[in-house]
Amino acid sequence: MSKNLPPEGGEVSGPSPDRLPSRLPVCTQQAAAAAAAGAAAAAGAAAEGGWTARSADRRGEDRIRVMEKLKGPAARCTTATCGWRALLLPQLNRQSLYVYGSEMAVEQECRRQLQSRVFVIHPFSLMRSYYIMCMMAITFLNLIGIPMEIAFLDGNSGLAWEGFNVFSDTLFLIDVALNFRMGIITEDSEEAILDLKRIRVSYLRTWFIPDVIAAFPIGYILLFADLHYHNDDNPSKTNKMMRILMFVRILSLIRLARVSRLVRFFNEVEKVSNANLEVVRLFFRILSLFMMIFLLCHWNGCIQYFVPMLEEFPTDCWVRKENLMNATVSVKYSWGVFRALSQMIALSYGSMDAPTNYVEMWIVMVSMVSGCLMYTVLVANATTMIANTDPAAKEYKSKMSRLEHYMTFMKLPPELQLRITNYYQARYGGKWFQEKDVMDTVSSALKEQILMVMCSRLLRKVPMFQTREENFINAVLFKLEYEVFLEGDAIVRQNVPGDRMFFIDHGQVLMETDSYDRELCDGDFFGETCVLTKGKHLATVKALTDCQCFSLSWNDLQEALEGFPDVKKDLEKMVELDSDGGLV
Repeated sequence: MSKNLPPEGGEVSGPSPDRLPSRLPVCTQQAAAAAAAGAAAAAGAAAEGGWTARSADRRGEDRIRVMEKLKGPAARCTTATCGWRALLLPQLNRQSLYVYGSEMAVEQECRRQLQSRVFVIHPFSLMRSYYIMCMMAITFLNLIGIPMEIAFLDGNSGLAWEGFNVFSDTLFLIDVALNFRMGIITEDSEEAILDLKRIRVSYLRTWFIPDVIAAFPIGYILLFADLHYHNDDNPSKTNKMMRILMFVRILSLIRLARVSRLVRFFNEVEKVSNANLEVVRLFFRILSLFMMIFLLCHWNGCIQYFVPMLEEFPTDCWVRKENLMNATVSVKYSWGVFRALSQMIALSYGSMDAPTNYVEMWIVMVSMVSGCLMYTVLVANATTMIANTDPAAKEYKSKMSRLEHYMTFMKLPPELQLRITNYYQARYGGKWFQEKDVMDTVSSALKEQILMVMCSRLLRKVPMFQTREENFINAVLFKLEYEVFLEGDAIVRQNVPGDRMFFIDHGQVLMETDSYDRELCDGDFFGETCVLTKGKHLATVKALTDCQCFSLSWNDLQEALEGFPDVKKDLEKMVELDSDGGLV
């Protein structure tokens, strides 16, 4: 699938009107003057001037029509026009544009799904996004509530919690069925898998068995058994039903397999987050890490109380020693989590007594091992996040460390070492980057826009560039080199041959000659004679502050002039006329 859009307005080649904003008013005036002079003169002015007002308007209308066409179903297909099917189609957002590459490709994906006429939920659809958020919330509540119910509520969970269990079991059963209709996005494919057979095979091979186990309807069994237990007056049957309920409650621990759902949902969210959403990806990574640690501590705290409860609270258990038999659920839970954390982080405080039986001994050992794993995972993830934070600053520190070793090895004077260090700080600002690599990786259009923002105003202040056409200015912009000078540096020296001129972006310099001194600052320039003639500098220029400049060499200017012979002749005439004009 191609990821490139056609040129706006249907133009195959040639400059786009929106890239020449400074020429539009001139062209409009030319068109008006040509219209007053006659049709023939108007045609000649339009051909000579480039873009007329009429052609610009026509191309603007074409651009609007093209953009409307590009949006296609992604923009026009709403619940009002397509009904409920609009919720199943991919949305036009940063995620879908990252995967498919263009608005046209997203439109084709919408059309492909509509033409299939099959109920399939697209991975980038609005319904899929809301569905994942809802399932994440329900799953997390289940993973918190199920251990609490089994360990502390003792069958007195109430109608609200039983209703939530039934609702959760129903939702997870529906989820199993919906996953056979859920589109899949893979890393090695440029389009989502919407074929029902491929979706079915993929789901059966991956998450089907864990999902079926997690969706086992324990809530229904508990609800029916509880209703039968309360309606039965036979004591023997009541005791039998109590044992069955206890077994079913223990069996309900199988629903903790829903943690696999939570892991899968987080992986899906992180997968669709691209480089432009790195902050979102990092947020979900941190959130998932702390949620897993919290669940581990929560489950361990519930187990601390659940095991003595299964043994009917022996006299030497910690629950009786702390006199928690008749305490509230919050107090029991707090003590359980406190003991769990004390064991997991290997602190004797909170679990000073030795285990009274082998069951407690195994609980303590499992807590210690799980605490070590939790600590390892936490440190490893924290280290990875720190290592991936601000790589440019880390690269700068590495470069500076190597530079310091070099300067020490070469036994450079301390003053020179300090100036070199200051130069790197002024040049890179504590962040290491290669400007050439950055400019080489962007498109020519973006590179042109970057240079226009940074340097166009500097060129327009130079008399020999002020009246030049935009294409020539753009050609010169590509030849500019960024340079930094420290306070006190002699940028150029009088009577020394030179081959470049300088444009001051930020900073102040002092231009000294035999007859006068002059200060230059932001937006000024010097050395224009040398870039035209490769002659000697007529003044010495020193930096009064740290200066950020752009330079243009004679060789680069000649390369830029190769495509503009008329401009080259004008500059040669200017050199002949102003050879004694006091240029630097």
